[in-house]
Amino acid sequence: MAKKKDAVKVTCPHCQAKLTVDPGLEAVIAHDPPPVKRTTEDLGAAFRNLQGASARREEAFKESLKSEQTKGQVLDKKLQEAVKKAKDAPDPGPRPIDLD
Repeated sequence: MAKKKDAVKVTCPHCQAKLTVDPGLEAVIAHDPPPVKRTTEDLGAAFRNLQGASARREEAFKESLKSEQTKGQVLDKKLQEAVKKAKDAPDPGPRPIDLD
């Protein structure tokens, strides 16, 4: 009879996750995710970061709204310039592929 091997517990050196490996099956039978790392040390700093993000979102929204209000005028001006440029440009003549 083959000797039963116990499961081996391994810690990932990269992410610190804990794995339980069964050598007989050669498979991971359990996985504990790595501990969550905090990005800020205190609650006050996290709250200030959230307030700053809120202000940046509001400013980006205002800029987007302003650009949408003038978008029609900008497109109209671009069209007028393109038409004027097309009228001033000489006729390109026949394409070489049309001569065949």
